[in-house]
Amino acid sequence: MQIQSERLRRHFVQLAEYGKIGETGVCRPTLSNVEKEAFAVVSEWMREAGMTVRIDDCGNLIGRKEGKCDGPMLMMGSHLDSQPYGGRFDGTAGVLAAIESVATMTEHGVIPDVPIEVVAFCDEEGWRFNKGLFGSRAIFGQLEPGELARTDKDGITREQALRDFGCDPTQIASCVYPDGAVGCYLELHIEQGPILEREGKPIGIVSGIAGPIWWTVTLRGFAGHAGSVPMDLRRDALVGAAETIVALNEIVTQEKGIQTVGTVGNMTIFPNSRNIIPEEVQFTVDLRDIDLDRRNRYEAQLRDAIERVVGRYGLQYEIREDTNSEPRYCAEWIKQFIREESVGLVDGCPELMSGPFHDALAASYVCDYGMIFVRSKDGISHNPAEFSSDADLALGTQLLCQTALRVTKELRRRASMETGMVSQPML
Repeated sequence: MQIQSERLRRHFVQLAEYGKIGETGVCRPTLSNVEKEAFAVVSEWMREAGMTVRIDDCGNLIGRKEGKCDGPMLMMGSHLDSQPYGGRFDGTAGVLAAIESVATMTEHGVIPDVPIEVVAFCDEEGWRFNKGLFGSRAIFGQLEPGELARTDKDGITREQALRDFGCDPTQIASCVYPDGAVGCYLELHIEQGPILEREGKPIGIVSGIAGPIWWTVTLRGFAGHAGSVPMDLRRDALVGAAETIVALNEIVTQEKGIQTVGTVGNMTIFPNSRNIIPEEVQFTVDLRDIDLDRRNRYEAQLRDAIERVVGRYGLQYEIREDTNSEPRYCAEWIKQFIREESVGLVDGCPELMSGPFHDALAASYVCDYGMIFVRSKDGISHNPAEFSSDADLALGTQLLCQTALRVTKELRRRASMETGMVSQPML
């Protein structure tokens, strides 16, 4: 049962026109008119694949393929929103691969053992309202207070954006899936890193998603004239920030051959004048690791480094923890299915962690999950130069399709064992 690689390629080309920037880039903000247009065309592809289609009140686009039995479903998908200066494959690959998998089943007259739902989740990227994984966290009951009140750069709240999109934010609670409704989650995604390309492998098996700690760090010193205050009397917050950044880099690179990463990606300086000593600097810290003990050890080392820096320069400091998520590991049985189904498709399928988080992270708290990575050219992502080849995407989609069928059989078997009888047939 082979997927139609040409149809898959055509869908990528067509979808890239919605929010196109330059020759290869995409800007498709969540809950925007351009995403609504993308939803419309993807909805049609879902229907052609044999699915019923709806958009829930959280802004998720959901296609459903009924199964032989009405048991805990298999959910697949990703997202269609992009970064403001993004590429054609991030998120999109997971949605289109899932649709193609279901379309292939339908064309070959294959009915999955349990229902399959394909979801294009709302606001995975998080840049518009500064909080991502909205749609996936919503359906799995993980939203936090105040999320609808978050605003974008134009002052539009998430609540208003949902209304403008045709959703009813007062009904978000009704979007939450009941416990046990989702038996498993599968997601195909581009790697967004260089490991598969370095190893010469088109696809890989994800071992788990790294747990990130996000901080906002504020260092406070004292402003003074840049021309008159001697160097040994300065309380320069920017110098303290610079030393902290260097310390972070040294901490996460102290052990060779591991995938700990640390990043300072945003910084603001006050008063931000060329002839005034910086009085206050605020910057973000992103620390990620698949090993929770090691991440916690590095976090403690970074706190110690900040205390040494502020003591050296007479600064005050504040650390605000914005996110603290533990690593989430893929289910061994799903990884084994992926590994077995990859035989005959590729010569070896390496296992690797995911540094970025995905909608699978939200799913991991309510069901077993698995992920397939597709090779990224030069490891580039969140950039118009992001690229995965048609051949690699087709291979990953074929593997997803075969794995999905194995998973639905396993979900039906488990449901039968739990109830002591075969689930009620749907057909």
